[in-house]
Amino acid sequence: MRIYLVVGVIATFVAGCNNNTAPINIPETAFVAGSCEVGVYGESSDFVVITRRNENAYYTFNNGITGKIDYEGLLQCGEGAVKIEQSKVLRIQAILTTDTEFDSDGALLAGQLLEPADAGPNTPLVALAHGSEESGWIEAVSYPYQLVARGVSVFVYDKRGTGRSQGQYSQNFVQLADDLAAASQEAKRIAQGRFARFGLFGFSQGGWVAPLAAEKSGAEFIGIGYGLVVDILEEDASQVELELREAGYGDDVITKAKEITDVTARLAVSSYKDGLQELDTLRDKYRPEQWYPLVKGGFTGVLLGMSTDELRDKGIPMFDRLNIDWSIKPMDVLRDVNVPQLWVLAQNDREAPIAKSLERLQTLRGEGKDITIFVFPNTDHGMWEFEQGSDGQRTYTRVTDSYYELLADWAKDAVQPPYSMSEAQ
Repeated sequence: MRIYLVVGVIATFVAGCNNNTAPINIPETAFVAGSCEVGVYGESSDFVVITRRNENAYYTFNNGITGKIDYEGLLQCGEGAVKIEQSKVLRIQAILTTDTEFDSDGALLAGQLLEPADAGPNTPLVALAHGSEESGWIEAVSYPYQLVARGVSVFVYDKRGTGRSQGQYSQNFVQLADDLAAASQEAKRIAQGRFARFGLFGFSQGGWVAPLAAEKSGAEFIGIGYGLVVDILEEDASQVELELREAGYGDDVITKAKEITDVTARLAVSSYKDGLQELDTLRDKYRPEQWYPLVKGGFTGVLLGMSTDELRDKGIPMFDRLNIDWSIKPMDVLRDVNVPQLWVLAQNDREAPIAKSLERLQTLRGEGKDITIFVFPNTDHGMWEFEQGSDGQRTYTRVTDSYYELLADWAKDAVQPPYSMSEAQ
């Protein structure tokens, strides 16, 4: 049995991130300008979330429209309220917020439990596994607030080496799954008596981590947003293929590029020993061809840009420090998950192309796994809607409508399609 050391817990009934006052009851006609406080403003069907990262504050409406707050923009912050378009005033919601620290394998991690004001024995509780970014999530992302505003209690934490948490930043999925399991135990300990179902939500890289942690965390369900059912090596190869196909190249070029990604995969798992000479040969062979500079992927482009001597003598410090376990096979992991799974995929995801993942999820479903799949059209990684120029560049406009609603309904065991333009698979 793992023992979790609780270093400190502070629980307060808060308005946003104001940890010592009750919500200010402001008539709609009264508004006093003030600093931006993290929290939820408005009612359950019409609200906006305020988050903060570094010195900047951001808004995300319940329908996914988002942006950075400036004092001449769409939204103005006030004392216990926000004003929209210089006219509509939304008051801050009461949220029960508990700040905590917990131990996971010797690292002291910072966490925060957010609960609706009326949280009780029927309220679902989820712990969040975030992506590969090296920044903390506490008060910085909208997910916890989007969910708590919809009646779901949420435990969010800064993963090791980010934000307020100690430890060395890592992309070792087994280690991160242990951290998520520790976070889950802490969440359930604090929320004891005020929750019913407990589950895990993982986003992007968290889609690899949450299934690994499902059993050890005691999850009754999991939800994955824009994750993958391919391993890291397959992801890299899929990205390279998508890059080339979007540039108009066909199977002949894809076959050539696969020669390269097969070798870079061997190099990655062998600490840059197996395949160095072959990589040199392929570089010389394909460098004159027009498609060659377009090869990027997750790591193949980096390897192509380094000399054999550099790879042999120095490795790739930017990757080597991540402690990656290349052996994780998602299909094997998902076959061991015995609770209902929700997978929400972005149809036009460039970072995590969905074709192979969708095929494998349907295979698992055919094997009897309880898997629900939604695909949102015209969306990229992060469930971002976008406008694409003639040069292929994308301008991201908003998080797609109804995405957050789908996640909340899954936590409540109350999924009721349709969700905007999404398609159930």
